[in-house]
Amino acid sequence: MSFRKVNIIILVLAVALFLLVLHHNFLGLSSLLRNEVSDSGIVGLQPVDFVPNAPQHAVDGRQEEIPVVIAASEDRLGGAIAAINSIQHNTRSNVIFYIVTLNGTADHLRSWLSSSTLKSIRYKIVNFDTKLLEGKVKEDPDQGESMKPLTFARFYLPILVPSAKKAIYMDDDVIVQGDILALYNTPLKPGHAAAFSEDCDSSSTKVVIRGAGNQYNYIGYLDYKKERIRKLSMKASTCSFNPGVFVANLTEWKRQNITNQLEKWMKLNVEEGLYSRTLAGSITTPPLLIVFYQQHSTIDPMWNVRHLGSSAGKRYSPQFVKAAKLLHWNGHFKPWGRTASYTDVWEKWYIPDPTGKFSLIRRHVEISNIK
Repeated sequence: MSFRKVNIIILVLAVALFLLVLHHNFLGLSSLLRNEVSDSGIVGLQPVDFVPNAPQHAVDGRQEEIPVVIAASEDRLGGAIAAINSIQHNTRSNVIFYIVTLNGTADHLRSWLSSSTLKSIRYKIVNFDTKLLEGKVKEDPDQGESMKPLTFARFYLPILVPSAKKAIYMDDDVIVQGDILALYNTPLKPGHAAAFSEDCDSSSTKVVIRGAGNQYNYIGYLDYKKERIRKLSMKASTCSFNPGVFVANLTEWKRQNITNQLEKWMKLNVEEGLYSRTLAGSITTPPLLIVFYQQHSTIDPMWNVRHLGSSAGKRYSPQFVKAAKLLHWNGHFKPWGRTASYTDVWEKWYIPDPTGKFSLIRRHVEISNIK
């Protein structure tokens, strides 16, 4: 065999080997992509929609992406729209909204976003599969709103925002008046997976508390007559915190398996009834209080000025409301209803529903004279 033929054979073998390696890598990449697409389906959270690009003038592409997670149920959709509008208007940061909803609401939400001033925002609609809650939630008609499936979306943040290291969660009954970047930059202590606003130390609580009893302590949420609760050695007088607005370190959340821990206590409550019978707030609060006992950081209290959804909210001065970075209408009265405090402040950010399905309930106009 001539030297030339040997060279040709070697060249052919080299090309064949190169093509084989290329094919193998392509198969591996395809498999990886399939896994990334299907991961959310395994746990019941399906991405529905994604708008990847905001206008160039709106954000600096070099900025870190700020994931903001908001749950949006059909009957409260106007709340989520107003919250998103207030966030987007008050920042130039690179925000992407993860809007968690149920199957029947996605089309309504998409039409609302696409026909309003919010059509340029970056967002992803994520469908929440209620099967995730099977065996973890006990039906209780007395709990009302807090028993709705989307209330528990906050427990699944690493699944909702799988690629993020940090995220903000907030309820749909809020308005943001500050730059969301400041909240996102809340420092979390080493080993802490989340930062909340504590009930006893918040600016809003100092204004509101008048004989609140156990409403702001652990004993207001957990049944200390139960042996399993007593064995945790948590002081009943420990200050509780509000889970309606918080910043999460998702790397730490995953490392500590926070979601699994929360689900564990949800199941145990179904079996043993561990929550207080006179629950002081949302049914999502007790498992969070247990898991994050003395293991959470705090956010600036002006980033969760709450109780506007109760009669206590009427005690706030217009100046205090104006100074707040975030207003929270937690409580029975919502700003799209009749009797909440400072509804005019909320209504500045509300965008009417183009489909007409959602409308405000107004008996009279309240004027807060905020200047």
